[in-house]
Order: sequence, then structure tokens, then C-alpha cells
Amino acid sequence: MKDTSDHGRRKAVLSNDPYSHITSDDVRQAAVIQSEILHFTQVFLRQSGFVQLLPTIISPITDPLSNGVERTRINCYGNSYSLTQSMIFHKQLALNAHDRIFIVSPNVRLESEDKVLSGVHLFEFAQVDLEIRNGTRDDVMALIEELLVYLTHAIEESARCDFIREKTEIGSLKCPFPRITYSEAVREFGDEFEKQLSLSLDGPAWLVDIPVSEREFYDFQRDGAEVLEDMDLILPKGHGEVLSGGKREHEYERIVRRMMEKKVSFEEMSWYLKLASEGCLPPSAGCGFGVERLTKFLCGFDDISLTRLFPKIPGQYCL
Repeated sequence: MKDTSDHGRRKAVLSNDPYSHITSDDVRQAAVIQSEILHFTQVFLRQSGFVQLLPTIISPITDPLSNGVERTRINCYGNSYSLTQSMIFHKQLALNAHDRIFIVSPNVRLESEDKVLSGVHLFEFAQVDLEIRNGTRDDVMALIEELLVYLTHAIEESARCDFIREKTEIGSLKCPFPRITYSEAVREFGDEFEKQLSLSLDGPAWLVDIPVSEREFYDFQRDGAEVLEDMDLILPKGHGEVLSGGKREHEYERIVRRMMEKKVSFEEMSWYLKLASEGCLPPSAGCGFGVERLTKFLCGFDDISLTRLFPKIPGQYCL
């Protein structure tokens, strides 16, 4: 029987008609905007003292991510590797070479099929991942605010970007962005608050002080606190979360305690624990933001699939 649901129609267009997708005006223009995002981001970060590193695509370990994302493993020369879901552990170790680093990092996260129509999920995407040795959460937040103000003004003035001036008012961002605690968001909008919080905003806002139970073991927990020194950046008008980050745990005993609380495999993380026990993880803070989600916001799109020529939608068989 032919599938006439929205899911079926969308699957047919994206999975079986790539030519129509990549030649559409929105997709072609979004590729130009995305090129400018990457260019101006790299310019800003280099001017801010960052060194760009090449991404790590496969590794014996990767971000464990406790949100139900299925990990992808491959066998190489008799050893098991994961496709990286983020470069968090590699970033921490790389700070022994350079104090400020960033990577334009491709990631694979096998999201559940029920996110096929979310409009904000891809299972293959890119993020700008950055880390600052001896940095704090406030350092990272201030840097990102300056980056986004610089980026949006540069794109607005670019001759290649007439397209988005017709769609969004991108040049109006001002520092500092407002801050909302996780508990405040829950009180106002309920447990599933992200969409309603985003719709209530006129501009980007920080979601801070996220409960320990909601995040991974590597996010820093001050002694006695029930929340972490981390943050999300929430975009307005329903676009939702675009960035996550915070201060990192780097001391061996604290990492072990947090891993036990999160029930993370010690065997799988053995090399990371060895480095931590030897004092090889500098104190740091950092973040990663989704290139496609930022593109979606700046282009005023409802659907993230328009931000890639070959989008990978959860549950679909994609080119």
C-alpha cells in the first residue's frame, strides 16, 4: 500500500528525488549562507587567538550522550571504533598543545525515528566545536555573544547574502544575551519547555544551571551544587537550542565519581581515565554549535533539511 502520510511524502521527496532538492532556490541559497557562516566564524576565531584543528572522525571512545542516541561502531584492523558524536574528550587533551582550539567537526548521531518530522534533527551534521584552556563558562558565553554579533553583521553586509535580508532581521543582535535558569524555564513553561521558551524570545538567550541529571559526567559540578556550570543557547521564534557547552571536569577523582553516578563504562573510558589520573586534562570550558541549526535560523527556515544538499533525516534512507 502506498504511504500517503506526511512522513511518506517527505521521505519520497528527500530520499528519492535528490536532484529536485539540491536545485531548489532555498537549498542553493542556504549553501551560500552556510559558506559565509563558516568563513566569518573562522575569521573571528582566528583573530581571537584560536588554532583550527582537523576533526577526529573515528575513535575508540566518543561522547556517551545519555539522551537515547544510538552509537555507531565500525571495526578497523580488529579494533572497535565509534563514529564521533562530539570531540569533547579530544578537545580536552588537545589543550596540552594549544590554549584555544576550534574544529569544524562532522558528527553522526543516530536519533530516534520519531524525530523524522521535527524539522530540527539530522543524524549527520556539523558543529563548530571550541575549547579554552583555563576558561570559564562566562568566558565562553561572552565569546559566543561577540561571535554571533560579528557574524550576523558580516553576513548582513555581504553581497552574497541578499537572500536572508528578505527573511530575517539578522543585524539586531546585541550583547549581553539574557540568561534564564533551567528551574525558571520549568516553572514558566513546564518540563518540556524548549519550544515554548524559544517562541517567547525576541532574540537568543542563555539557558543556564542545568540539573546534574540532565547532562554528561564531564560537565563541571561545583561541590554541593545540584546544577552544573553549563549552558545552552536558545534561538528565538521556535528555532530552539543551537549550542551546548560549559566548564569541564578535569580532576581524576571528580571524573570517577561523576562516571559512577552516570553509570558510564570504566572499561570503555580507560584511556581517558588514565590520562586524567596522570594530570593530562587541563581545566577548560568550551561549547559546540550546530552549523545547520544556525543556518536554519539565519535563513528563516522551518525545516533543517533545507540547510544541506544531502540531508540525513532520522528514519530515512538518504543519499
